[in-house]
Amino acid sequence: MTILDKTLSLCPVCLRRIPAQRVGAGEKVYLVKSCPDHGSFKTLIWDGSPAFQSWKRPKIHTTPPVTYRSMEAGCPFDCGLCPDHRQRSCTIILEVTSRCNLSCSFCYADAGGSPADPDLETLKGWFRSAAEAGGKCNVQLSGGEPTLRDDLPEIVAMGRKYGFTFIQLNTNGIRLARDAGFLRNLKAAGLDSIFLQFDGLTPQTHEKIRGRNLVAEKLAAVSACGDHDIGVVLVPTLVPGVNGDEIGALIVKAMALSPVVRGIHFQPVSYFGRFPKAPSDEDRITLPRLMRAIESQTRGFMKAEDFKPPGCENALCSFHASYLLMENKTPKLLGGNRSCCDETPEPAEEGAARAIARVAGQWSAPADPLPVAHRNPGFQPADPVLSLDDFLLYARQNTFSVSAMAFQDVWNLDLERLRDCCIHIMKPNGDLVPFCAYNLTAADGRSLYR
Repeated sequence: MTILDKTLSLCPVCLRRIPAQRVGAGEKVYLVKSCPDHGSFKTLIWDGSPAFQSWKRPKIHTTPPVTYRSMEAGCPFDCGLCPDHRQRSCTIILEVTSRCNLSCSFCYADAGGSPADPDLETLKGWFRSAAEAGGKCNVQLSGGEPTLRDDLPEIVAMGRKYGFTFIQLNTNGIRLARDAGFLRNLKAAGLDSIFLQFDGLTPQTHEKIRGRNLVAEKLAAVSACGDHDIGVVLVPTLVPGVNGDEIGALIVKAMALSPVVRGIHFQPVSYFGRFPKAPSDEDRITLPRLMRAIESQTRGFMKAEDFKPPGCENALCSFHASYLLMENKTPKLLGGNRSCCDETPEPAEEGAARAIARVAGQWSAPADPLPVAHRNPGFQPADPVLSLDDFLLYARQNTFSVSAMAFQDVWNLDLERLRDCCIHIMKPNGDLVPFCAYNLTAADGRSLYR
C-alpha cells in the first residue's frame, strides 16, 4: 500500500478529529485513519479508471462572503460557515418540514419526526440569511417531504420576493401526482424545478428502498410537471444489490421523458444513522465505478470519459456531462467541459458562479417552446434550412445532463473535501452547515449537527 496524500477525518465512534491518509492499493484508494481510543478504520473511496490522481482538479480557494462563526474548535465543529471554509454557497437547502409520508430504508434527513414545521416568520429569517450569506445562489426546499405543507406555494413566493431566481423542490412526488391544483399554484408562485426521488423502474426497487411500489406515481408526477411547464430532474439513490443494474435503464427512461425531464442525478448511498461497522468495498458505489457502469449499461452510447470533475465543489465529490438529444433521443456529447487533466488552478468563485448558472439553466423547463414546424421525430439540428434562432431553441429544448454526487458519511469523511463543500443546509438559527457535516452521524447514530 502507498500513501498518496494526507488529510483529516473524524473517528466514527467518538467523532474526535483525527489524522487520515489516502492510501493506494493497486487500482483502489482507501481512506485510512486511526483513533487512539477506538482503533483503526479503512474504507474504499476510489477504485479503477479514471485514475485517482488524474481526476483531482486544482482550485484557488475563496472565503465565503459572510461567515457567522469564528474558528475555535476547528473543522467540522465551527460550521456557520467559518472563515476556514473554502467555497461560497452554490445551493442553500431550507428544510421546511421534518414530516414525511414515506418510511424509507435510506434517509439522510432522518425524516418522519414530530417537531412543528417552522412558521413563515422563521422562514423569512432563513431567506434573509440565505440572501446575505449566499448572494446569488440557488435555493432548494426540502424536508422531510415539503409537499405536506399546504402553504408551500407561499414559501416559494417568499423566496422569489427575497431575490432568488432559481427555486427547486426536493420531493418524492406523491402529492404532485395527485393534486394538479397544488402544482399549478407552485408554478404560479415561481417554482423552477422538481428534484424528484426516482430510484428505479421496478416495483421491487421501490419496495426495498421506499417501502412501497411508487412507479406509477413517479411517472404521473413527471407528466403533471410537464403539463405545468416545470423542469424535472430524476434523482436515484443507488444502493448496492438493489438497483445498481438499473442505471442504464434509468438513463434511457429519463431521456425518453425529455424535455420535461432535464437530466438525471445519481446519488450513491451514504451510510448515515446507526451503522456500527465500516462499509465493505461491496457496500460502496464509487464515482469511477458509477461512470463505468453508465458506459457498460448504456452499451457505450455514454462513455466514462464523457464525465468531468466539478468546478465548484471538491473534485472527489461529483461528476457531470451534458448532451444534446438527437433524433430518436440518441445523445451527442456537448463540449465545454474542462479537461480533468488541466492542471491550471481555477478560482473557486468562478467555478461556483458557473455551477449556479448551469444548474439553473439546465434543470429549469425550457424558456421557449420549439417552433411547431420542427416538433417532429425526424427533426435534426443539422437540418440545412434551420435558422440559427431555431437551432438555439432546439438546443435549449433538447439538452440533457447526467451527473452524480457522492455524499460523505462518518466512515469516508475527508475534511479537505468538506471545506470545499458548496451545498449548505440552513440550521434553525440561520447558520449554514455543509450538507455532509449536517447529516453526519457516529456509528451509533448520534448526530453531529442535526
